[in-house]
Amino acid sequence: MKLTSPAFISYNHIPSRYTCDGEDFSPPLVIEDIPEKTRSLALIADDPDAPNGTWVHWLAWNMDPRLSGIPENSVPNGTVEGITSFGKPGWGGPCPPSGVHRYFFKLYALDTELNLGEETTAVDLKNAMNGHILDTAELVGLYSRKEQTS
Repeated sequence: MKLTSPAFISYNHIPSRYTCDGEDFSPPLVIEDIPEKTRSLALIADDPDAPNGTWVHWLAWNMDPRLSGIPENSVPNGTVEGITSFGKPGWGGPCPPSGVHRYFFKLYALDTELNLGEETTAVDLKNAMNGHILDTAELVGLYSRKEQTS
């Protein structure tokens, strides 16, 4: 399985358009080579470099396994979003207090759909996925408010 973005290359800077310094849109993502027996996809985007521990920027699951991607600033039909570290569902873009942070977009191919509501946290989602992950893919973007890119 493969996860990429037309907006940035893995381990390169995320354009400010997708951060608190810009429009704070979710970046476009391209999904390829999903395993045949996949029943749903889940996505976790987080920043392990946050000062107080990993900061969750996006939780989404029950995405259709036939997806070829997620367009900029959108959520696929039928997708459920969970509570991020911002205290609400939906994308919350990079906004680090200082230094370069890494933003991990982790895609999971699951052998089931998940019966979880919008109050779900990253811990809840990871627990529910346990034993159901067929494959994973990862895209890592970098961002620093001092080194803004556009």
